[in-house]
Amino acid sequence: TVLENIELSIAPGEFLTLIGPSGCGKSTLLKIIAGLDSEYDGSVEINGRSVTAPGIQQGFIFQEHRLFPWLTVEQNIAADLNLKDPKVKQKVNELIEIVRLKGSEKAYPRELSGGMSQRVAIARALLREPEVLLLDEPFGALDAFTRKHLQDVLLDIWRRKKTTMILVTHDIDESVYLGNELAILKAKPGKIHKLMPIHLTYPRNRTTPDFQAIRQRVLSEFEKTEDLEYAEGSGI
Repeated sequence: TVLENIELSIAPGEFLTLIGPSGCGKSTLLKIIAGLDSEYDGSVEINGRSVTAPGIQQGFIFQEHRLFPWLTVEQNIAADLNLKDPKVKQKVNELIEIVRLKGSEKAYPRELSGGMSQRVAIARALLREPEVLLLDEPFGALDAFTRKHLQDVLLDIWRRKKTTMILVTHDIDESVYLGNELAILKAKPGKIHKLMPIHLTYPRNRTTPDFQAIRQRVLSEFEKTEDLEYAEGSGI
């Protein structure tokens, strides 16, 4: 059993971050919400509609960008939609502006940095105007500077689009910096250990006492999940 007794309600427009130890089922939970994994007992609903398969109402961003190497930036964003359609072309251009890739429309993935490629992947997911955007450690393989830049890009998109976002991360700072609610999972089987609202205004500053205080609270709760795992594994 990977996940057990998961009960979670997320308000429209919320930014939820999910953290927990390796193997606690964070990515599995995200794939269930996305409709990519159907081997479970229970139900998932988005605005009252059951999720039984992948659909345009759930956008998904993987850790790897998964761009088509033979397509340009604008073609990757459009994917199966026709760029010759003026409405599609306009939406693609708007998203290129939002994810800060103006001037790179005709570039191919091999000509892009890792951060730029992830921005293309985000724009591609947003083109279908999903009700929920699901992000599975999208910045995990990036350097610290690029990661911070893309966190700010994502927050800018969230504020503009008001899209509900659920992001899986191993990074406690990232979870506090981005989310207005944070869920900590424990492992074996995966359960929600703690739900914490993050009462900090945006934009956030990692160096403020308020930020550090919340970070310390999250770290303390996170360490409890590891203690529980050790205790259960040891028969304590």
